Amino acid sequence: MTTSGDTALPRAVELMWGMEQAGGRGPKRTLTLDQILDAATAVADAEGFAALSMNRVAQHLGFTAMSLYRYVDSKNTLVDLLMDRIVGPPPEIADGTPWRAALEQWASAEFERLGRHSWWLDIPLSRPPMGPNNIAWLEAALCALAETPVPEPAKLQLVTNVSMFVVGKRRFLRDLRAEEDGGAFVAVMARVLDPQRFPAVSAALSAAAFDDDDVDWEQADFEFGLARLLDGYEAFIATFA
Repeated sequence: MTTSGDTALPRAVELMWGMEQAGGRGPKRTLTLDQILDAATAVADAEGFAALSMNRVAQHLGFTAMSLYRYVDSKNTLVDLLMDRIVGPPPEIADGTPWRAALEQWASAEFERLGRHSWWLDIPLSRPPMGPNNIAWLEAALCALAETPVPEPAKLQLVTNVSMFVVGKRRFLRDLRAEEDGGAFVAVMARVLDPQRFPAVSAALSAAAFDDDDVDWEQADFEFGLARLLDGYEAFIATFA
């Protein structure tokens, strides 16, 4: 029960945190919220985030869009629910794991998870995610830094910036399709670049970084960037010792 000073909870928050049963009013329910979210995920996996709509999800389920509104009151609510569902629970990090190793596990798990459903990256982030899975991820990362002498607000900034790096790297690699097009880029640039005008770029590309087919360049690039980010974190945390 709320008082006059309470802020009304968004419908998505009520559903994600189990504060209200989806489809609890009216005639006997013929769907479940899980079925709707499974269908929405299937649509987005097959057709992309832009194709996601209440009508398209209903069509996938063999229902009318109006029947879905008993469970999910709007597309915005549906998207909020999917944002939490896709990330799932955070990785289990063993107690006593040093903070750097813990954040490496955490970031690597997020990178892998987002790679399963890359359309998640197209969801507009108009406010911080408020679902239990996302909050559990935040809790896990903050716990990784619990024994460091960093002030609590700074810990939150450190965690947020790791996540921003993961999301940004995953989006960059997806959009530029580095795995498929890296070699083509090098070959084209080799034909047009003047080493006298662009000596640094020419020297970097001449190393033929994309030629080794045995290397997973998406993963290697991610791990390199994460390591350099955490190098900076180590220097920062050392200032509080």
